[in-house]
Amino acid sequence: MVGKLGLIISFLLLFQAGNSTKTILFYGDSLTAGLGVSPEEAFPALIEKKLKQQGKPYKTINAGLSGETSAGGVSRLDWVLRQPIDVFVLELGANDGLRGLPLEQTQKNLQQIIDKVKTKYPKAKIVLAGMMVPPNLGPDYTAKFKKMYPDLAKKNNITLIPFLLQDVAGNEKLNQADGIHPNIDGHKIVAENVYKVIQPLL
Repeated sequence: MVGKLGLIISFLLLFQAGNSTKTILFYGDSLTAGLGVSPEEAFPALIEKKLKQQGKPYKTINAGLSGETSAGGVSRLDWVLRQPIDVFVLELGANDGLRGLPLEQTQKNLQQIIDKVKTKYPKAKIVLAGMMVPPNLGPDYTAKFKKMYPDLAKKNNITLIPFLLQDVAGNEKLNQADGIHPNIDGHKIVAENVYKVIQPLL
């Protein structure tokens, strides 16, 4: 009886070890936080729901903060990285762009975040969410802002989401009254945009 019990316990421990939950950390601003919708309706939660439905052992952590800039992201990163992570999705820079902040500083901050994650968790997979800014900031600034994300992804050999708000930005039916933040239906499309990119990494 004792032998059988020991065998069962060993099997359960092996089963748990093989199915240990991994963590995807979404680090961003109000787009990640889900401003204007409930936490369950924001795209990080929708991705976790999809993963659970597929039986994949992942949980998501929404570390989005409304109004966050890339500089703010650098300052609070150490606190966020206290817990082990397997996938780090970085979505920052949009607020820098809307404020017309110098692109060199934004790029430096994003690079610093990437470097810190790589140092703390070398095995973690990093995904960078590409963003765009309105054309009223000028064609030169707009073009350089858009190019900043693929440049960073290539330089650091990390995965790029070409544009987080693909098929959502500019569509009144998919955004809230401010024209910036996705509504519930918009978040569903954003979740698909992100999932298509991160799915091969899981």
